[in-house]
Amino acid sequence: MQKIIRENPNVDVILPNYNKAEFLEEAINSVITQSYKNWHMYIVDDNSSDNSWNVIKKFLDLKNITAIRLSKNKGPSFCRNYAMRISKSKYIAFIDSDDSWIKSKLEKQLYFMEKNNFSFTYTDYTPFFEKNGLKKIKKRTFLKDYFNFETFVKNSSINTTTMIIERSILGTHRFQKVKLLEDYLFKCKLFKSSNIAKKLDEDLAYYRILDKSRSSKKLKNIYWLWHINKKFNKLKFFDNLMSIFSIALNSIKKYGIK
Repeated sequence: MQKIIRENPNVDVILPNYNKAEFLEEAINSVITQSYKNWHMYIVDDNSSDNSWNVIKKFLDLKNITAIRLSKNKGPSFCRNYAMRISKSKYIAFIDSDDSWIKSKLEKQLYFMEKNNFSFTYTDYTPFFEKNGLKKIKKRTFLKDYFNFETFVKNSSINTTTMIIERSILGTHRFQKVKLLEDYLFKCKLFKSSNIAKKLDEDLAYYRILDKSRSSKKLKNIYWLWHINKKFNKLKFFDNLMSIFSIALNSIKKYGIK
C-alpha cells in the first residue's frame, strides 16, 4: 500500500440503492476488497421491492458496514443526505449500486488528496453495458484535469461514483430533492462555493449504462438540466442553451448515441 502522508485518514463510502439487487453485490464487494482499509460504508436501501435487502443482509456482520432500510421510498437525495448526516470521517466517497471500483481506487485517490491537499477530486472511468449476459466495455474517459463552476456547467463529466470530497467543504450543502440530476445540482452547489475539483489521471471505476436507468431518459434530462440551470444556477437564457448543448455533446462523446 502506498504510504498516506500524515495519518491514514478515514473515509466514509455512501451507497444508495433502489431495486438494483442484480448489481448490488458487485458494487459492495468492490468496496470490501479495496487495498485501502480505513473505510466505513453506509448502505441506504430506499425501500426496494426486489431482492436488494437479502443481498445486503449478507454483509450485516461486517463491522465497517452500516446498512439502513427505509420504510418508505424517499429518493436518492434523501439516501445520500441521511448517510452524510450520520457519517463522521474526514473524507466522503460515493458509489452507485450498479457501478464498481478498481481495487486500488481509495488508496490512490486518498494519497493524491493528502499529498496535494486537495479537497474535491474525481477520476476517469470506463463505461460499459451488458447484452445477453456479456459485458461490452467502452473506451475509458479522458476528462479535463480540473473543473470549476464555469467549466462544469458546460461539461458535467464528473461521475459521482469516482468522486471523493473532504467533509470540510460540505458545509450546509446537501443533495436537493429534484426528479432528475440531483447529483449535478449537488456538484454545482459545491462549485458555486468557490471549490475546484482536481482529477487523478487514472481509470479507477466502472460505470454501468442501463437502458432503463434514470440517466438514460435523455429528453427528461434536458428538461431538468434546463430547470436546474435556470432556477438554481441562475443561468441566463443563452448560457443555459450553451450548457445543454455542450453537456449533450460531451455525453455523446463518452457514451455514443445509444
